[in-house]
Amino acid sequence: MTGTIRAALAAALLLALPATALAHVTLETKQAPSGSYYKAVIRVGHGCDGSPTTAIRIRVPDGVVAVKPMPKPGWTLATVEGTYATPYESHGKTITKGVTEVVWSGGSLPDAWYEEFVLQAKLPEKAAGTVLPFPIVQECEKGVHRWIEIPEPGKSANDLKEPAPSVTLTAKP
Repeated sequence: MTGTIRAALAAALLLALPATALAHVTLETKQAPSGSYYKAVIRVGHGCDGSPTTAIRIRVPDGVVAVKPMPKPGWTLATVEGTYATPYESHGKTITKGVTEVVWSGGSLPDAWYEEFVLQAKLPEKAAGTVLPFPIVQECEKGVHRWIEIPEPGKSANDLKEPAPSVTLTAKP
């Protein structure tokens, strides 16, 4: 194989990577410091087998608190509140409940288009390397994708058909 052919193949592979990355629902920022505030940008790169996306449902991981979703024009925003597994302190008060699920619905994102949905939250103070999955259900006019699979120890998200997007905690700065 000549150097020119190798270079062309390498370039073709690099061009294919962004399309592959958009093949799932993903988080833009995949690492964040433990205990920090985190802007979760959820990227939706396709619908369900050609059908437009009509709703995005995110289950907030245990320990993630103070969730504030960003409204999106043309979509209805709703939150579900529940009791936290572990209460936390904020401004001298003990907080025992808060947002446990965020739902954007009623919009229509064509399969050929790309969109982002955003929320802000405070991440738990846990050891560096802790992985927090954000299970997401993507509803479409016809069909659904359940991005909820979590890899078993020793496996990676690449081994799964519909992996949950996740953020890995890093050491505090």
